[in-house]
Amino acid sequence: MSSSRIAENIAGIRGRIGQAAGRIGRDPETIELMVVTKTVPAERIREAYQAGVRLFGENRVQEFETKRPDLRTLGEARFHMIGHLQRNKAARAIALFQAIESVDSWRLAAALNEYAAERSASLPVLLEINVGGEEQKSGLAPDSPELERILLGAPEFPNLAIQGFMTIPPYTEDPQAGRPYFRKLRELRDAIARRSLPRISTEVLSMGMSHDFEVAIEEGATRVRLGTAIFGERQV
Repeated sequence: MSSSRIAENIAGIRGRIGQAAGRIGRDPETIELMVVTKTVPAERIREAYQAGVRLFGENRVQEFETKRPDLRTLGEARFHMIGHLQRNKAARAIALFQAIESVDSWRLAAALNEYAAERSASLPVLLEINVGGEEQKSGLAPDSPELERILLGAPEFPNLAIQGFMTIPPYTEDPQAGRPYFRKLRELRDAIARRSLPRISTEVLSMGMSHDFEVAIEEGATRVRLGTAIFGERQV
């Protein structure tokens, strides 16, 4: 795909974000576009950067390690880890990414906190919520004791800045089918916000991908994660 096509796709997505926000009276400036770059080569990432994108999401530590040297000149770019993260890769992830959006257990949170402390850093993280209860997916169940443990125990992680929540609902080709799952995460976020828990921010709702991001925006997403709509079908 040519760089001009990538730029056109990004412009079109921004227009659709604005339209979706307008339908429910939201300011489109409150919605971040994250460009997902799983399997996307560094030169295509640079083209998206040149088209104005500053927030990127990667799924795999090892893959991004190979691309990172070619992206160091992108001074304003922020790279977030959005895929499942194993604890034994936590230190490597912190060295590569500005944020981790897929914290799905107390043990992972503890490991990230430990390695962030070694770097004297405050690491932004999101808690991943498995709203669909899918066994094959990672994420904390909305009503799980482990989620509650993290929420109440956040002061034990002084080097983590818990900023909100992310989810990936069960996949279906019908964008509207994701609506109840997006709504469920928003309602969970609102319920947690009312509790005013220490060291828990509920500012970020990361939900919605290429085929359903407009529905996610209508249900309260503050960050949408798109790859295919910008780069085309992923090359496995």
